[in-house]
Amino acid sequence: MKKITALPFLLLVGFTQAGTAAEIVGNAQAAKAKIEMCIGCHGIPGYKATFPEVYQVPMIGGQGAKYIEAALQAYKKGDRKHPSMRGIAASLSDQDIADVAAFYAQQTRAGSAK
Repeated sequence: MKKITALPFLLLVGFTQAGTAAEIVGNAQAAKAKIEMCIGCHGIPGYKATFPEVYQVPMIGGQGAKYIEAALQAYKKGDRKHPSMRGIAASLSDQDIADVAAFYAQQTRAGSAK
């Protein structure tokens, strides 16, 4: 009887999952229904959040999509520590993150569409 190992199967599953994650493309139009949590802080020039400390909230309009995605993923994983952002990022799917990043990448520094 031939002995079958799980390694080839696990490799196939790993490659399939990696391929799926790479296929996520942000949709700026879809993000319009997802950015309500963002504009309350990131849409106000000079805004400072005061929980748990005083933070200068950055304007993210015009920021690169890859940077925004990486930042949101880091909050989601807990690599970045701001509690409000961690909570918000944890509620977002990978598609939501890509959509939000695409939306803000199309904005100018002042927040209006290019």
